[in-house]
Amino acid sequence: MHGENEPVYAIGVVSRIIGVHQQTIRNYERWGLVIPSRSVGGRRYYSQVEVENIQKIREWIEVLGLNRAGVEVMKKAYRQISLLEEENKKLKLELIKLHKKNESLLDY
Repeated sequence: MHGENEPVYAIGVVSRIIGVHQQTIRNYERWGLVIPSRSVGGRRYYSQVEVENIQKIREWIEVLGLNRAGVEVMKKAYRQISLLEEENKKLKLELIKLHKKNESLLDY
């Protein structure tokens, strides 16, 4: 079983999964929107996470009508949201710990 971050999909497979031409994916790479892993021979390989990112980019362009700059803004916003969600999760855990500690002090 492969992890979701392990690059296992060749560009041809990704293009069939997403339903776009391989050149479209290469354009996304050229624009810096996706960065595939490369084999020793230079072949592009994508992880499941990267495939999902390419699907998002395609939707933003085709459904929302975003241009390259718009996609870059969306990627930054999603990245920031992910960071904030992670920070929120950490703060919630810390709050639970402090709450338990407070309860144990009140038991004395």
